[in-house]
Amino acid sequence: MVDLFDSGAAKPEGGHRPLADRLRPKTLAEVIGQAQVLGPDGPLTVMLQSGSLGSLIFWGPPGVGKTTIARLLADETDLHFVQISAIFSGVPELRKVFEAAKIRRQNGRGTLLFVDEIHRFNKAQQDGFLPHMEDGTILLVGATTENPSFELNAAVLSRSQVLVLERLPLADLERLAQRAEVELGRSLPINGPARESLLEMADGDGRALLNLIEQVAAWKVDKPLDGKALSARLMRRAAQYDKGGDAHYNLISALHKSVRGSDPDAALYWLARMLEGGEDPRYLMRRITRMAVEDIGLADPQAQAICLQSWETYERLGSPEGELALAQAVTYLALAPKSNAAYVAYKAARAAAKQTGSAPPPKHILNAPTSMMKDQGYGAGYAYDHDAEDGFSGQNYFPDGMARPQLYQPVERGFERDLKKRLDYFEKLRSTRKT
Repeated sequence: MVDLFDSGAAKPEGGHRPLADRLRPKTLAEVIGQAQVLGPDGPLTVMLQSGSLGSLIFWGPPGVGKTTIARLLADETDLHFVQISAIFSGVPELRKVFEAAKIRRQNGRGTLLFVDEIHRFNKAQQDGFLPHMEDGTILLVGATTENPSFELNAAVLSRSQVLVLERLPLADLERLAQRAEVELGRSLPINGPARESLLEMADGDGRALLNLIEQVAAWKVDKPLDGKALSARLMRRAAQYDKGGDAHYNLISALHKSVRGSDPDAALYWLARMLEGGEDPRYLMRRITRMAVEDIGLADPQAQAICLQSWETYERLGSPEGELALAQAVTYLALAPKSNAAYVAYKAARAAAKQTGSAPPPKHILNAPTSMMKDQGYGAGYAYDHDAEDGFSGQNYFPDGMARPQLYQPVERGFERDLKKRLDYFEKLRSTRKT
């Protein structure tokens, strides 16, 4: 869908204008937040000062200024601003936009094409931008809430610079609230703690905050409301979480690394964030069990069993009661001794297996069920470990000619400390048997 109210069309006068629209910045200097791209040394500032503005991809959550900054860039560079949404636009709409931009260019004016939710376009549609970007018909500014490296074509990314816009911190949200009060001509009818709660309800989304402020400002109250009264009148904004999107992978990474870092408080926090966002507890249980195998391993063999027991408990109880079992598993894993020695050894074994190809086992450890196989030397010279001194023969079990690798190297933590003693003991016996 093409935005009719682009830089070449006047917005309608009269009627109610939402607070977010009334407070829309007129210049880039008025934009609150995003100093990492708009500051004195920020990439947008440098581009504008050098007169070399190129195609851009704005990546960030909703309500952080992607559309506003794109409009202001068009004003700063005297480009005609056209906005489309990938949700509502298709190939016919794109053709119209490109044709209009070509005519505009012939008349001496460029076009800044802002594409909201650009990741919603398929590969063919994204490829359609390329010739018009290359010949200067359009300057593309795309906006996406998803990771561009996963969702956008490499060709589009190679012709654009990705700028990350961040959710607004509480300090910037407070500045926005103060600006809103000036525009409204009155202070909000809430006390200090309630004001903090209001800012937190916005969850880093400036547009959401202004919508909340507009509701609060319309209330007729005798005295400032406290936090409890505010919560009773307003619903907290749902946390941004997409079970198939970037937040999903970011939060599971945070959970995994908190467990690996032996921080049960952080691990429980990220577990709760994912559950609050509607994540499937079975997915979480599978990943938690993987943490036990990958990061704890034989340093605490009980960790894997506890995860499986917690998984079974959840299956029996369901949500929400069964989620406590997940919390218990996460807490146990975070406090368990850590070792990835078995994980590292397995990867090294896989690499060695690929390198040695199809080398057969040494004949002395092969069974010889037929006389022909015995004649071929199968099983000849095999030492039965139970008959050997200390129950250990020290024979070679790797392919003939293959240097003996040392794959498993246990750490001096938890149960693996005992395993290391056993490993050292057998290595000493092996050396003695060779002698």
